[in-house]
Amino acid sequence: MTERKPAGMSWESFADRQFREAEERGEFKDLPGFGKPLPGVGEEIDELWWVKSKLQREGLSLLPPSLALRKEVEDARERVPHARSEAAVRRLVEELNAKIVDVNARTFDGPPSNVVPLNVDAQVQRWTDAEAARVAAAQAAGPQVEAPEPEPVRPRGLLGRARVLAQTLFRRR
Repeated sequence: MTERKPAGMSWESFADRQFREAEERGEFKDLPGFGKPLPGVGEEIDELWWVKSKLQREGLSLLPPSLALRKEVEDARERVPHARSEAAVRRLVEELNAKIVDVNARTFDGPPSNVVPLNVDAQVQRWTDAEAARVAAAQAAGPQVEAPEPEPVRPRGLLGRARVLAQTLFRRR
């Protein structure tokens, strides 16, 4: 909308004309969500809807640190078999263990944390077993079938995205 409102024309008719012309040009056809129902229609309006949607988009939660840590441990155990390499498994488990030690040492909110650090070698062995099973299944299926690549893990939150960006920018070439 770069043109100015002509003198003597009401704001409502000016805006309506702008929308009508844009629609005629087809500028609204390629918008994401076109033809889909609006989210939240028919639901009760919550005062903190924007906070909840922001938390959901960022993958954050308002759980106490000890409970959030339990969820992270579960997620890490699910991601270990799908890691790309032994080094990735070690890095994942070592980062998680650092968080566990930190939360166990500092938690003041919520229930106490009874999560113990994971055994890195046991998790690596678990990944090795899963990788061997995946390779055996691929060989049994035949030479034309390759093992499926696991989906990349999306970083959670602003700090996770910043870490991925820093790794991308400062990657050794």
